Amino acid sequence: MPQVHTALGSGVLRFGRDFIKNRQPLLSLHESRTEEGVTKDLKPIMSELNKEMVDLVWGKPSGGGVSTSIFRRWSQGFVFSEHEQTALKQFEGGPCAVIAPVQAFLLKNILFNRENSTWRQMSEEDQKMALCSTLSEILESACASPSTGFCFVTWAKGQSPYTSTLSKTQTQSQTQDMPRPESSQSPQEQQPTALAAEDLGFEQFHSVLHKRTVLSVSDLREEVLSLYQSWRGCCGVLLFLYSVILTKGIENIRNEIQDPTEPLIDPIHGHGSQSLVNLLITGHAVSNVWDGDRECSGMKLHGIHKQASVGFLTLMESLRYCKEMSLVGPESPSEQARRVFQSFDPEDNGFIPESLLEDVMKALDLVSEPEYVSLVKSKLDPESLGIILLGPFLLEFFPDQDSGIPDSFPVYHYNGLKQSNHKERVEYVEGTALVLGFEDPMVRTDDTPVKRCLQTKWPYIELLWATNLSPSMN
Repeated sequence: MPQVHTALGSGVLRFGRDFIKNRQPLLSLHESRTEEGVTKDLKPIMSELNKEMVDLVWGKPSGGGVSTSIFRRWSQGFVFSEHEQTALKQFEGGPCAVIAPVQAFLLKNILFNRENSTWRQMSEEDQKMALCSTLSEILESACASPSTGFCFVTWAKGQSPYTSTLSKTQTQSQTQDMPRPESSQSPQEQQPTALAAEDLGFEQFHSVLHKRTVLSVSDLREEVLSLYQSWRGCCGVLLFLYSVILTKGIENIRNEIQDPTEPLIDPIHGHGSQSLVNLLITGHAVSNVWDGDRECSGMKLHGIHKQASVGFLTLMESLRYCKEMSLVGPESPSEQARRVFQSFDPEDNGFIPESLLEDVMKALDLVSEPEYVSLVKSKLDPESLGIILLGPFLLEFFPDQDSGIPDSFPVYHYNGLKQSNHKERVEYVEGTALVLGFEDPMVRTDDTPVKRCLQTKWPYIELLWATNLSPSMN
């Protein structure tokens, strides 16, 4: 199963004075609903719901509101790299909490749903179909109930930031960032991929949005396809995020988040929260990454309830801020034995005191009668050092276990920030992963965050990159 490993960006939040002074509605969404081919305009959504949306996403920063800086970081679209045809670009830190999950599903769909083996080569039309299929899949996963339909947040008709509402000077400056016009569209219909916050502020953005609901999966896919230019243009990432949130339901998200006062976008640095990442990957905005729910001092802490089609590993686990168990797949007996042994070795020394051997054997339902344990001790510790090493323990009880993992496999590293890539080109870095056994001599390569992250899944992995420079997770 493909795995995607991500790092998230940063920013700062506060509201502008004009917003506080004028007390404008935070969102001015106009709604239409499609049912059996009939579209009907409805009255604008209640302002209280609009406020709930903004509070859920952006929170209530102590400074008064969302700053130009943080909004600008998030006001980009889904844009493919000119140097890597299946890789999405990220202009600044922050929106990778949305872009990375979309990239993960995008690669999964390209790798497993296309006959063409050249997965890194795609035409513009292929890019369009792959991106829209991916966005549709995520929206389907987030839908709380088919009867409620799928929601889209888009520009209100005639209210796109690229209409006459902007000055000529603004329009000219934006045109420099526009993608090449396609034959089916005039330059006036094109939308640039990014827009400075001075041109489109937080309040203006939320005043020109439109909500549309469709009731069937086929209509969902058609609508996503028809909005391709919106997804790739200014604020496309936010338009998609808002669409996912309304499709899921604000109240449903609040019920799943551990702390309902925690916003989906961090009010200090602008990072996406774990709940946001989980919502996009699994369809559930839970705040934790362990299997199932856990009880803690009478409080139920929600975790992941079923395996997703893509996944992630986190550097936080190697730093011991969290511990995942089997989020990727079921454990083999030897993997279970390794986990249990390591639970008695909290410092990851690779050994336990021989006094704990009986406890480990009992925990694994192995024969643990004192005479047999004593015999095993003498075999695993022939020099009477008083310790039991993990490697010999696994070889003794699980000598022929095959984990199903190949000895080596190709690995590709992706980082959407151009400044984090060699020569500032968003490209995959190709390498080879070597999965060694504990009995093999260690072939030390690097000790980078990428390797430490992968070691949370494969403890004895080594990475050999095709380039002289190890890729960056920053």
